Amino acid sequence: MKRSMKALVAGTTAVATLALAGGAWAEQMKIGITQNNVGVDSYQTTYEKAFKEAAAANPDVDAVVLDAGGDVARQIAQIQDLVQQKVQAIIVWPTNGKAVVPAVKKAHDAGIPVIITNSNIAEQGMPFIAAFSGPNNIEQGKEAADMMCTGLNGKGDIVQISGKPGYTTAIERQKGFEDELAKACPDVKIMDTQPGDWNREKSQRVMEDFLVKYPKIDGVYAADDNMGVGALNAAKAAGRAKDIKFVGATNFAVGYEAMKKGEYYGSVYQSPIDDAKNALQTAIDVIQGKDVPKMNYFKTPQITQENMDQFKKPAF
Repeated sequence: MKRSMKALVAGTTAVATLALAGGAWAEQMKIGITQNNVGVDSYQTTYEKAFKEAAAANPDVDAVVLDAGGDVARQIAQIQDLVQQKVQAIIVWPTNGKAVVPAVKKAHDAGIPVIITNSNIAEQGMPFIAAFSGPNNIEQGKEAADMMCTGLNGKGDIVQISGKPGYTTAIERQKGFEDELAKACPDVKIMDTQPGDWNREKSQRVMEDFLVKYPKIDGVYAADDNMGVGALNAAKAAGRAKDIKFVGATNFAVGYEAMKKGEYYGSVYQSPIDDAKNALQTAIDVIQGKDVPKMNYFKTPQITQENMDQFKKPAF
């Protein structure tokens, strides 16, 4: 019994020492996260599962996991609630990069560090965040443009299916794609751009309209594979898929499978598991006072029919 009591005292002393050394964290770190819209696609569902598992595996973390359901007002209320709970860090996957800025500022003013995950906050919100954790979406757009240039041998007419309007990831991927396309292969022309809202069914309807409007389409760029496969399905139904190069981003399992069949040209490999783990670790590092890059990106390489055997099939 005496030995157990000594161990307990020693352990308590060690925790207290750690708390003092860290300066900002105690025995357990309370970290809140408000996500964009878990039910909208399998990427976000997989991200949430991975985040919960990573948090549960760390005895020093007490996670409060929330989902805004795509509702900006709900997310703002969730951020405010986490401030009231006095969590030690807040992770935000913005429903709208501009609309959440005032709420993020309030958290910052309350002394709570904010980590933005996956999709960045608008430029005016950057002074109020501790770090961004996620993919470089401008670079992903550029990678997709380079694949499109290669697939079309530098010439052709294409259409673009963008993400949800106002969503930073959608804005950045479109910008990266358009800027790089104009620079790398100016003879590839974008005839039309319409939003698919990250939804496969809506993207299929958008592509159906494109197919009616344009008798010749050489390529389709979709801001994620979920939308890209929706476009592919429309083209297959119309008997025109073989004449079109499909390029996406965020390689979903359905995109991987279509690539394996030779129906889908290329995408950008992005893991929601890495995304979630990176966000949680960034929050922990910030709380512990470690030196964290403001833009804490993880790698997202190109994946095509030629190199896909180097990558595992996505789990989402």
